[in-house]
Amino acid sequence: MRSIWKGALTFGLVNVPVKMYSATEDHDVPLHQVHAADGGRIRYQRVCELDGEVVPYADIDRAYDDGERTVVLTKEDLEALPSERSREIEVVEFVPSDQVDPLTFDKAYYLEPDSASPKAYVLLRRTLEQTDRTAIVRFSLRQKTRLAALRVRGDVLVLQTLLWADEVREVSFPSLSESVKISDKELELSAALVESFAGDFDADQFTDEYQAELRTLIEAKLEKGDALDTAETFGERAESSERGEVIDLMAALRASVERSRAARGA
Repeated sequence: MRSIWKGALTFGLVNVPVKMYSATEDHDVPLHQVHAADGGRIRYQRVCELDGEVVPYADIDRAYDDGERTVVLTKEDLEALPSERSREIEVVEFVPSDQVDPLTFDKAYYLEPDSASPKAYVLLRRTLEQTDRTAIVRFSLRQKTRLAALRVRGDVLVLQTLLWADEVREVSFPSLSESVKISDKELELSAALVESFAGDFDADQFTDEYQAELRTLIEAKLEKGDALDTAETFGERAESSERGEVIDLMAALRASVERSRAARGA
């Protein structure tokens, strides 16, 4: 795996240098769009609506349109934002794990200790396990400020980005507002049905059947010779500061606890 971000995980005065890796990957069969008549590759191009020219990705900036005016934001503008320059994952608070709604979970990342001694990393991991708490953190990644949950998976710390509160839709279905009567017998039979399907979850027991069948179909077509020469049908391809460790960990922990207590008392 290749790290996609390097920085420091901070809580109180404790500084934990870490590397970040994507925790998931996509195994779907890649499919392209082609012309049904001759199998020619269909490509999308970035065309300027003013001059009709194809614009290289390097020459493309971002912009905001309020309906009447457009504000162009250059790469330099975005890189100058304070949040983008930050290389810290800041712990905001430690909350009971059951208070984090799984509906808000988004992208997951593994954190690896990036220092000679992983003691502070292991200490934080064991503390989260022992207290059954999840750390809520803030950090910046790819020009966005993120809120995330820091939790434990095996012996590794996992950072899982969270949707912001206003990104989760509130819902109220009229049919559920009506009074529904459920008899004891119905509950008993329903519970028996659940029990008949009871088991321990093992993700390895499940596979993406559609993708498996798609690969089988592709292999069958290749074996039959039902394929086109890629070079002939697709044409030319598009070109594609050192962090010091906390030397005295106990001192940093004591100072952090005292500062937190003082802040709460104030």
